[in-house]
Amino acid sequence: GKHKGRTTITKRGRKKLRALLFRVCMILVAKNTAFKALHAYYTQRPENPLKKMQSLIALCNKLIRILFAIGKKQFEFSEEKMLQDIPHMRDLELVKKAA
Repeated sequence: GKHKGRTTITKRGRKKLRALLFRVCMILVAKNTAFKALHAYYTQRPENPLKKMQSLIALCNKLIRILFAIGKKQFEFSEEKMLQDIPHMRDLELVKKAA
């Protein structure tokens, strides 16, 4: 019961691809409203808020999953659909609409 788990990302895989993904996520957080909202949620959530770098790495993983789904299922990216598919973001949207 004392195992803490992994707290750092591994350095396995292609380091140039990892660096490129990180740079793309930096731009997405600055320019894309959906990724900006996710980054704000991850860093400001009440329980277990992430640090900025941790949030960016989580968004890199999210971007990989989005690109894989777009390539496999051949559909267009939609910011609204991405945010609606995330349960906690859907709850935030409902709260914002009610206010």
